Amino acid sequence: MKDYTQIIQRPIVTEKGTMLRQEANQVMFAVSRDANKIEIKQAIEALFNVHVENVRTMNVDGKQKRFRQHSYKRPAWKKAIVKLRAGESIEFYEGV
Repeated sequence: MKDYTQIIQRPIVTEKGTMLRQEANQVMFAVSRDANKIEIKQAIEALFNVHVENVRTMNVDGKQKRFRQHSYKRPAWKKAIVKLRAGESIEFYEGV
């Protein structure tokens, strides 16, 4: 079994993520590419002491970039949108 801090890499704080958090009580995370929904649910519940109702995952392909004559590809990563039980929340930046 993997460590929970290896599964959950970082929260994703964007405009879309903020709208999801306010309107639908959902939070976005960047997670390990080999983690499944059950592992993500267990990690969120253990790390943040909340109850998870639903987990949606998506693989994000790395973008092709170019710097002068050289082209390179950014790494691919996995995103998880986690729906929390009503009345519960995870606060990342309090008072900012």
